[in-house]
Amino acid sequence: MTQTNNTAGQQPRAPAGGGAAKAKIDWVNQAERYGLILAWGVVIIFFGLVGPSSFLSWPTFSSIIFGSQGVLLMLTLALIIPLTTGDFDLSIANILIFSAMLLMVLNRNAGVAEWPLLLVIPLCIVMGLLVGLLNAFFIVVFRIHSLIVTLGTGSILQGLTFWISSSQTLAGVDNTLIEWVIVKRLFSIPLAFYYAMALGVVIWYVFEYTAAGRRLMFVGRGREVARLSGIRVSRVRAMSLMASGAIAALAGIISVGTTGAADPLSGNLLLLPAFAAAFLGATAIVPGRFNPLGSILAVFFLVTGITGLNFLGANTFVQNLFNGAALVLAVALSQLVRGRQEQSLT
Repeated sequence: MTQTNNTAGQQPRAPAGGGAAKAKIDWVNQAERYGLILAWGVVIIFFGLVGPSSFLSWPTFSSIIFGSQGVLLMLTLALIIPLTTGDFDLSIANILIFSAMLLMVLNRNAGVAEWPLLLVIPLCIVMGLLVGLLNAFFIVVFRIHSLIVTLGTGSILQGLTFWISSSQTLAGVDNTLIEWVIVKRLFSIPLAFYYAMALGVVIWYVFEYTAAGRRLMFVGRGREVARLSGIRVSRVRAMSLMASGAIAALAGIISVGTTGAADPLSGNLLLLPAFAAAFLGATAIVPGRFNPLGSILAVFFLVTGITGLNFLGANTFVQNLFNGAALVLAVALSQLVRGRQEQSLT
């Protein structure tokens, strides 16, 4: 994959062509920022016209497009934090499912152990933090590429997941979790959606208005320059990986609350759409930079397209085709944006 460079704070030079050229650049910039919103609207209208009338109903959006995507939203938000610093975290899907399975093993009503949720949930989040710290240790100290390290730790977690679950889907979690994740609703949308949106707002605030967020972006632009500027690059990268692990573990908890069970293979299905949404989101709202608002919008765009195809009777494999094509297209678009921004600065 190709890394998308951060370009926040860089202002293009005034064009020599005067007002008309400036207006053209402003129009292009606005098209880049809000193009994904327009594309999402076009997709909704298209499937509303060619598909069954039920597609444009509130139950479809509240239950399928919005209500069922809390886990994917959280996983995507977890992913963009290390991506902002230039690191890839391939272990997030395995952290998610290991967290879900750990919760199920410790809190099964029908099992041997039945630890209270107030103890198990923090334990799962701490597990995610520790996995992120382990990733950071090998990436920062031994200077091994993040793709290799996180692929390895993800495989280890997958093996542990099969071990503690005996390779079986586990069910029987405390109904309180299910109630506060999927049963309770606001405007017919499950609370899982609002948890994910609240997380997105927090990450957006950190990225835009805190020193920690600025450090993440500076490190992503150039680690050596950031180091020479006095930023502790290793610490910033480690904290980003730990935050990613903790949020992925939280997403695993939400997934158990959504389905009432934990499948040892389910997490692998979320890695591709999370990457697709992260890179597609980097082409919107703040083009050329991984940002939570663009990522959230990208998730809804992808889910709307897949839902529309399902309404038209497409086979299940279309989901992988759609997400894979979106990922390749998103990376290509991000490189076009990067190239145009670099030209405007020269």
